[in-house]
Amino acid sequence: MGRGKIQIKKIENSTNRQVTYSKRRNGIFKKARELTVLCDAKIFIIMFSSTKKYHEYTSPNTTTKKMIDQYQSTLGVDIWSTQYEKMQENLKRLKVINNKLRREIRQRIGEDMSGLNLQELCQLQESISESVAEIRERKYHLIKGQTDTFKKKVKNLEQQHGNLVLDLEANSEDSKYGVVENEEHYNSAVAFANGVQNLYAFRLQSLHPNLQDEGGFGSRDLRMS
Repeated sequence: MGRGKIQIKKIENSTNRQVTYSKRRNGIFKKARELTVLCDAKIFIIMFSSTKKYHEYTSPNTTTKKMIDQYQSTLGVDIWSTQYEKMQENLKRLKVINNKLRREIRQRIGEDMSGLNLQELCQLQESISESVAEIRERKYHLIKGQTDTFKKKVKNLEQQHGNLVLDLEANSEDSKYGVVENEEHYNSAVAFANGVQNLYAFRLQSLHPNLQDEGGFGSRDLRMS
């Protein structure tokens, strides 16, 4: 059974259209290569897909420029001069715009204002005032953003400081041990925190009888509390 005839119309599905384009483009390029070899022909093909992709085939025995030059010579047209004239016109237009912008820049800094009339000076003043207002607004926006950022940093530092104070107070209250030198004159122990597991309190009692008076070391008990 032979293949059915394909109706020639635009393929609506974009995926199928791209696949068909790729297959038929490769087929055309293959036929062009075969024609170049079989008939010693010079072939130059330019193709653009619906997605603006560029594809080109040029016979190995020629170049793109040679093919375009031969095309112009055969038909008696000059593509390059037309393009050159368009480029010259575009260049003149860009020069006019550039000179106008340069003059406006000079006028904004107080230069090249001798040829301005009263209306143009008023317009220039209004334009500068609007620019200054926009710059000021942008400056205040940046300052506000930096201020908000600094406030957040200060708030975070205050929270960290508060947490450190709470941790320090909690460690001081949870201390288990201290040193007692004399029960009559020293009734509280010095608390050690941060990693101290066992802290003992002692009462020292001197064993030498001559050290019992006020001029000696005094009475100290040695005991565990």
